[in-house]
Amino acid sequence: MTAGCAHAKLIRKVTPSALGCEECLKTGSPWVHLRICRTCGHVGCCDDSPNRHATRHFHETGHPVIEGYDPPEGWGWCYLDELVIDLGGDTTPQRTPIPRFI
Repeated sequence: MTAGCAHAKLIRKVTPSALGCEECLKTGSPWVHLRICRTCGHVGCCDDSPNRHATRHFHETGHPVIEGYDPPEGWGWCYLDELVIDLGGDTTPQRTPIPRFI
């Protein structure tokens, strides 16, 4: 259910940009959980991770909706409306990530 989220209409089917947090893989940093941008497919780390790349991606691009991605968890988050979105069965198939847990 996407009720209350004005940005749910921007959710698209996407292809993951990387097998883990794109930026953490480049720098060798660890992450806790992955998030995928439902506008462009950028894979970033969650806010419990040291670098918070998913939120940084939102601030840099304005892409409002992410999906819990490791494994696909069925929920999204709209940064602009600050709402959890039930994605139902519309989850992004996970490419097997490279484990980088803290």
